[in-house]
Amino acid sequence: MSDPSTSWRGRAAAILTVLTVINFLNYIDQMLLSSVLEQIKLEFTLSDTAGGLLGSLFVITYTIAAPLGYLGDRFKRKNIIAGGVMLWSLATLAAAFARTYEELLVCRALLGIGEAAYATTAPSIIADLYGPDERSRKLALFYVATPVGSALGFILGGLIGEHFGWRAVFLVGGLPGLLFAALAARIVEPERGRLDPVTARTEGTFFAALGRIVRTPAWGINTVGLAMMTFTVGGLSLWMPTYLERVHGMSTASAGPVFGAVTVLAGLCGTLLGGSLGDRLQARSAGGYFWLSGVGLVLSAPLIVLLTRMDHLVALFVVAFFAELLLFLNTGPLNAALVGCVPAWLRGTAFAVNIFCIHAFGDALSRTLIGYVSDRAKTAYLAGQEPTEAAVRAAEAAGLNLAIATTAIPVLLGGLVLLWGARRIARAPGGLMTYAGGPQPHR
Repeated sequence: MSDPSTSWRGRAAAILTVLTVINFLNYIDQMLLSSVLEQIKLEFTLSDTAGGLLGSLFVITYTIAAPLGYLGDRFKRKNIIAGGVMLWSLATLAAAFARTYEELLVCRALLGIGEAAYATTAPSIIADLYGPDERSRKLALFYVATPVGSALGFILGGLIGEHFGWRAVFLVGGLPGLLFAALAARIVEPERGRLDPVTARTEGTFFAALGRIVRTPAWGINTVGLAMMTFTVGGLSLWMPTYLERVHGMSTASAGPVFGAVTVLAGLCGTLLGGSLGDRLQARSAGGYFWLSGVGLVLSAPLIVLLTRMDHLVALFVVAFFAELLLFLNTGPLNAALVGCVPAWLRGTAFAVNIFCIHAFGDALSRTLIGYVSDRAKTAYLAGQEPTEAAVRAAEAAGLNLAIATTAIPVLLGGLVLLWGARRIARAPGGLMTYAGGPQPHR
């Protein structure tokens, strides 16, 4: 009989490729809205608050639907993945034909449900394709879609939207997912936990697992830091193309692609650099992952404020590059810390609850709040002035500029929490594996 691990090598690479391409489509479809938000606002005569809600509603439904990951432990995961990809692709296509703002909101809500079904299930298949010594590298390949896929969404949305309008953006964006939904349904699903030791599959009730997780200091510190970072990154991802158009006069064809290109470079450099430095620092101290992530967030905060003060576009993009690089430093370290702070049999639940919290208290709020702050600031700037067209445009630009600058506050707070957490974890007897009941035994 052949070695199971050997017989799976070829098909594992094919399955990983399919899942990774789908993850790129996942982030592309998320970000298409950002590049054409200004066009949508003009067609439906929306306020910035209403425009922000289009982004927030996706995150809200994504967060609420995150427990769909529980179904992946009970039913065939490939079917859940295929169904999720099909749903979000059809929702993207339907957005191209939305006749009202309310219909567009429904499409964004369905997008969130479909992507939640995929994002909470696919990583567990990858974990069953590769052993513990390879999982980190393979999952890193899977998650490189976060910065690169997001940037492709900006670029494609900007180019297509400028020449063919915002409806064409969603039409083109939704079609590839239908093909990959069919491919996902045909993959050969590996046996759950086939490469894990028996002790890694220990089961308990959901509430017992939840209690164990919330009593783990490293998990709580990680979740607070990630939520603050997600608040800012999620908000900026929606509003930056609009900011570049409104404040700096860039065209739709330029704003999305240029910001996307900066995000690709910063995301790749930050993610790879953070992964390498994080492993080295963690080898020296149990708080290394948190220390690097905290420093990155703290240093990025003044750069976010600085970019709103830049009048020259080249200088603005240079500042934006370094701000994003510092933000993406934490991608590898914080995910590695999340894996390392709980026993293997709790990792799925730990990730699910973490995802729920960071979005519920992060970008589910920020996208609409940025629009709200922009609207309020616009009203304040116009107070006592003649509301001429020029005055309104100037007030809209100033309001959004202020709203973008305020996103530096959450990342600063998140960075300080992580730095405090790094000192606490470094002094704890069990390091990352410490929880309220005492140090957790290594399995």
